[in-house]
Amino acid sequence: MKEALKTKALVKQFDGVRAVDHLSLSFPQGKITGLIGPNGSGKTTCINVLTGMLPIDGGAVIVHDAHVEHMKPYDVLGYGMTRTFQTIRLFEQMTVLDNLLVVLTERGVGSALFERHGEYHVKKAEELLERVDLLKKKNELAVNLSYGQRKLLEIVRAVAVNVDVYFLDEPFAGLFPEMRKIVIRVINELVQAGKTVILVEHDMTLIRELTDYVFVLESGKLLAEGTPEEVLKNKEVVDAYLGE
Repeated sequence: MKEALKTKALVKQFDGVRAVDHLSLSFPQGKITGLIGPNGSGKTTCINVLTGMLPIDGGAVIVHDAHVEHMKPYDVLGYGMTRTFQTIRLFEQMTVLDNLLVVLTERGVGSALFERHGEYHVKKAEELLERVDLLKKKNELAVNLSYGQRKLLEIVRAVAVNVDVYFLDEPFAGLFPEMRKIVIRVINELVQAGKTVILVEHDMTLIRELTDYVFVLESGKLLAEGTPEEVLKNKEVVDAYLGE
């Protein structure tokens, strides 16, 4: 199966402690891969390295056969990748619509505030907002949205970027059931369009339901891998993570 992304002996350390310890992972193209593990296992640190938020201390990232030893945040889109964050990051004092237009038009924040946008981009933004039930909020400032609505806006803003690989870092955290259904639908639509999704998630029901393959991390190392059924029956995983 073709790989969208893989790591080769990836290392990230802080003051001599390896938060990512020689990880070699392979993420198949067009599939949903789960990245799970206890708190502090290295999941978010791994994503931060893969998306240029943290420098690589060892090993390499391989994106579509291109070896990357130095990734910067501004390089990520060029490699066909985007992400969401555990902590929501929006342009708080911009409207919901403008938060999307910044992404769709690739303009700076100042331009998004003061330039007139083409009809095509506005229509596209409105279509995306409708997909996550936020169209009625398009003229609201992002800061005034509820937590769940802010989460949906960040997710749809990532989806607005037409790339190959989407890192979703705990996209379901704190969402009500109806909003979770919306996120599930968005993720499935991405995969139906041939996109690759890398999902960090603590809810094992969602991991079973959504993912094709799962990597389990512990203390920055790979503890187990396999299908959701295989991984969640693994005694080491149960002992280390599920606590049963």
